[in-house]
Amino acid sequence: MKTIKPIKVGSNKTNTSEKLTSAEMGKLWATYMGNSMGKCILSYYLQHVDDDDIKILLENALKLSVDFMETIEAIFIKENFPIPKGFTKEDVNLGAPRLFEDEFYVHYLKYVTKAGMSIYNVAIPLVYRKDVKEFFRYCMDSSMDLMDQTKEILMNKGLISKPPFIPVPENVEFVHEDFLNGYFGHVRPLHALEITHLYDNIENNVTSKALIMAFAQVAKDEKIRELFERGRDRTSTNIERYMQMLHKENLPSPSFLDDLVTTSTFSPFSDKLMLFHKIDMFSIKIRAFGNSTAVNGRHDIALMYTKSLMKILTFVQDATKIMIEKGWFEQAPKAADREN
Repeated sequence: MKTIKPIKVGSNKTNTSEKLTSAEMGKLWATYMGNSMGKCILSYYLQHVDDDDIKILLENALKLSVDFMETIEAIFIKENFPIPKGFTKEDVNLGAPRLFEDEFYVHYLKYVTKAGMSIYNVAIPLVYRKDVKEFFRYCMDSSMDLMDQTKEILMNKGLISKPPFIPVPENVEFVHEDFLNGYFGHVRPLHALEITHLYDNIENNVTSKALIMAFAQVAKDEKIRELFERGRDRTSTNIERYMQMLHKENLPSPSFLDDLVTTSTFSPFSDKLMLFHKIDMFSIKIRAFGNSTAVNGRHDIALMYTKSLMKILTFVQDATKIMIEKGWFEQAPKAADREN
């Protein structure tokens, strides 16, 4: 395969001695926090897995989390940057009973790997220091390999169906005045990009719902448990709306994963970890809505995403308030306060 033509830059100065920019600090910090959480979760999953292929997949994912954290720690130490506390062995009980079936782990990994890739994808154009650029390229390449393994297991074990098939166009067409219609007049069929993002949102949300259902089942703090229950119900409502959009077009949709959660009420994770995880997952949904809205044309779909977005923003705000009240919300790197 041919590569792009190289460019020879005049300066021979290595840029690994440069200070970290705000983008580099922020993305390294976020990557460290997410993978410190992932290390706890994956370590617990590995205590309760029977399928040999899924076990190897979990081990590969855990190895990547550890690799990412160690690389970031080395960069931070060099810069005298305080290592984030993140999540530690205090936030996971490896002796807790099984909370999920093996199949859930594969769907979970697809979701969180997709989330990680979105972070690295945003970081790559914004980072300039050589070691940081190389790190995020490694993160992206490794995550793509893990995604390929995850999809291979999902397909070979019959755990998932591909996005819907639609007819091949007979010729090139241009849209008509009814392209934006959603409530009145002639409503056109969904186009391929709208179908893609509806499918993606359903896939993300069925995994998110199963996870938050499990968290509500084991949370110790009553206020946090009630918040999780509210998040579970809102996620369920959103899923049903997205599914209805596909079903109106006689198109299939991903199925719920609720049956992959056991009846255990003994929590393997701290309330702090679970609350942070749901803030993170719901924030990723906000990004997904942005991508979905950008390619959408119909008014009814746009309104549906807007309603979902407002409910998710409310959940994230309420969850963040609890994190702050309990002293759990770790501060990201910030600009200097020039007035003080």
